[in-house]
Amino acid sequence: MTTVDLDGVTLGIESFGDADAPLVLLAGGTTMLSWPDALCERLAAGGRRAVRYDLRDSGESTTADPEAPAYTLRDLAADAAALVGVLGGGPAHLAGIGVGGMVAQVAALDHPDAFSALTLVGTRAVAPGPPDDDLPDHDRATMRRLFAHPMPDWTDREAVAEFAAAGAEVLGDDPAAARAVAARVWDRTPGAAPAVRTANHLGTVFSALDCAPRWRERLPGLGIPALVVHGRHDRFFPLGNGEALAREIPGARLLVLEEAATAIPGAAVDEVAGAMLALG
Repeated sequence: MTTVDLDGVTLGIESFGDADAPLVLLAGGTTMLSWPDALCERLAAGGRRAVRYDLRDSGESTTADPEAPAYTLRDLAADAAALVGVLGGGPAHLAGIGVGGMVAQVAALDHPDAFSALTLVGTRAVAPGPPDDDLPDHDRATMRRLFAHPMPDWTDREAVAEFAAAGAEVLGDDPAAARAVAARVWDRTPGAAPAVRTANHLGTVFSALDCAPRWRERLPGLGIPALVVHGRHDRFFPLGNGEALAREIPGARLLVLEEAATAIPGAAVDEVAGAMLALG
């Protein structure tokens, strides 16, 4: 892992594959560890340079005040385009997962010359908060169960890992995998302050972002190949959100992972990587 500087913003990155290979840029949601190691390795084996990175206020990237961020979703989108310029090999295939998928949509719309293809995993076409009337919101029973779990002691690595595992079980993801990722996130969080640790693990920084203007109505203007990946059992962003994205982006392919929820399970890595490689 290393860092790159983008005009005063530092982003933590990790690269897989040949530096001269076509670039696939993976926007985490929020940390780079949202993208499984195995998927990054599979993309590299397929002849791509896969670079995953931490968004601001997570991992090795710039940390300001995660409770009052002085930037917007569009700034995070600009970071993605600038990172392509620094890394070279552009235009790049941009992929975003979860809230990183929102960053990826805005980046592709605002910086069309930087990107040649777009993959969106487990995300939706509107900002955090209440969705449009035609989009399914978070499953209420699931959210009640999630919020029934008290927050852990963010200074206790094992408590944080167990908290993540319990949340994954509620969401329908693999608790063991979530526990392992949470421990890795804890180890690489840049500060011990509860606000910093919470931002790294839960992405609460996004709740304070100004996400205007809307971008959903701009999606029909996207002119690059697109892949939408969504878990059949996603209770956080139910499948209707992915279906809407695939309808509104011209020519987009919808790949439904029949046994998945919010995360990309190990059993689906080859299928997702294959679809991404086929896209370009």
